[in-house]
Amino acid sequence: MKAPALCFRQLIVSLLLVAQLHFSYSLENDAVFPQVVPNRQQHFEYETFTVSCEGLNGRTGWRVMRKIKDVTTICASTWETSRGPCEIKTAYRTLDSGEYWCEMKGVKRSKTVTITITAASVILESPALPVMEGDDVTLSCRMKQTPSNLTAEFYKDGFFMESSSTGEMIIQGVSTSDEGLYKCSISGAGESPESRLTVTASVTSIPKLTTVAIVSTVLCVAVVLLLVGLRQCRKRKGSTEENVDVTYSVVTTERNQNVSRESDVSDPNKATYAVVACRNKVDSSVFR
Repeated sequence: MKAPALCFRQLIVSLLLVAQLHFSYSLENDAVFPQVVPNRQQHFEYETFTVSCEGLNGRTGWRVMRKIKDVTTICASTWETSRGPCEIKTAYRTLDSGEYWCEMKGVKRSKTVTITITAASVILESPALPVMEGDDVTLSCRMKQTPSNLTAEFYKDGFFMESSSTGEMIIQGVSTSDEGLYKCSISGAGESPESRLTVTASVTSIPKLTTVAIVSTVLCVAVVLLLVGLRQCRKRKGSTEENVDVTYSVVTTERNQNVSRESDVSDPNKATYAVVACRNKVDSSVFR
């Protein structure tokens, strides 16, 4: 039957699709990014920061890799010590600004975070990792040697957003429309470099395709079970009909025949047999 085969194939495809979507979604939401401490993209020159991959996606053995000025190297000083957190004790703008990621055996690779080391007096404190859709995000404008709470102006993609006397801008219920390049400036101190804010889908925003795949899987399972049930019923019905005795009747036609019957009908449970004798009548005028 073609229908069960098609449904079975659809069932397998749907299950694989659901598994793949679940796996991909889990990767996006279970920290497939390196962890940066402190959690910000911008750092002042000569500060200390750490990039870690330990426990990434439930596995160990990751190495922190980085790309500085189109040159890819391990973050650690030697290959033997490259497993584990990479601590930059004294950050330099020309040596440590770039992309960082986690890698395992040259096959598995995490997503990338961008670290900016600046010699300027102002930095924008924005999350190093993508933020979850619907969360509140705080952007802070900070000077290196001056207390916070200074009036700062914030910009997105080069356009003025707002001025804050506390030096902070809060984005409530962040969405993908808030993605972009942000920077800030403090009067008399200068402005920060730009950093990108990235927003990821929330847990409740699982792609609709997953729901469609689940529904189609359930429907296919139901159809397969129904067809299998109907097929079994037909088999049982056929086997029942094969076990029933079949009675055949034979009718013989004769011309001018005498029929003698020998039967025993005393017992109604016994079968009755008929014997038919055919005799041809002879015309006596032929022999005269």
